[in-house]
Amino acid sequence: MDNALIPLEDTWLDVVKKAVRGLHFSEGELETQSGLSAGTLGKILSGQLREEDLRSLAPTLGLNPTRLNDLAMGRYHPGMIRLPEGIAMFTTPWQDFEVHSYLAWDPNRSGRGNKAVAFDTGSDASEMLSFLVSHHLNLEHVFLTHGHGDHVFDLDRIIEKTKASALQGDREETPGVQQFTPGKTFRIGSLEIETRSTWGHAKGGVTYLIKGLEKPVAIVGDAIFAGSMGGGIVSYAACLETNREEILSLPPETLICPGHGPLTTVALENLHNPFF
Repeated sequence: MDNALIPLEDTWLDVVKKAVRGLHFSEGELETQSGLSAGTLGKILSGQLREEDLRSLAPTLGLNPTRLNDLAMGRYHPGMIRLPEGIAMFTTPWQDFEVHSYLAWDPNRSGRGNKAVAFDTGSDASEMLSFLVSHHLNLEHVFLTHGHGDHVFDLDRIIEKTKASALQGDREETPGVQQFTPGKTFRIGSLEIETRSTWGHAKGGVTYLIKGLEKPVAIVGDAIFAGSMGGGIVSYAACLETNREEILSLPPETLICPGHGPLTTVALENLHNPFF
C-alpha cells in the first residue's frame, strides 16, 4: 500500500488526550496550570479546534505548540516512503483499526532455504505465510515488539506452520515464548538485529534495529507513530524517555516501521512529532 495513503494513527485530539492522561491532570489542575478557562478546555477536549487555544495549552502538556498545530491542520504526514529490499509489511484488521507486522530477510541471498524473521503477527498471518512460501523463505524467529493481542493474535498458528521460535523481551512473559534481555544482537544472513528496550506503552516493549539493508530499519511496535506515540499505559515518562534515547537518537535516515499508521523516519519525527 502507498505509504502516503495510510492515515495517521492519531489525531491532534488523541495526542492531547494521551498527554493529559499521561500527566494525570485533573480538569481543575489543567485549568490552573494552562490559564485556560474550563469552557475553553472543555471545547478542546471535545474536539473543537482553535489554533490559538492549542498553542496556549501545548506547553502545559509538554507538547510542541507548532508541531501540534501542524498535526491539527493537516500539515504533517510522512508522505511517500519506500520499504527497502529485504523488508515486507503486512496489514491486518483488528476491531476498528489496522495493525502492521513485518518480515525481514537478507536480500543478497537467494534460492530455497534463505532465512527470514518476523516481527509480530497481526490478527491474521495468512498473507505472511503465503509470502514465505512464494519467496522460498524459511522463518527462523518471530520477534515480538510487545504482547498486546492485536500484535500476537496469530502467533500460535505461525509457529505451528513454520516451526519458528518466538522471542520477546524479558519484562513480559508469554507461554511458549523465549525471553531475551534487550541489548542482545541477533543475526540473519548478513543482517544484524539489535534489540532496544522501549517500554512504557507496554511493560516489555522492544524496538528491533535492523542493520545491513539499504538503510537502517527500526521495527518499533507501538512505541512511536508518525506524529504521535503509543499511550503511556505502563509509564508515560518511560515512553518519552525510551523513545528519545532508543529511537530518536538513531541516524536521521533510519526508517521507522510502526505497528499502526504510516512509515516514517527518525528525521521526520525529530522535526514534526509533538511529543518531542
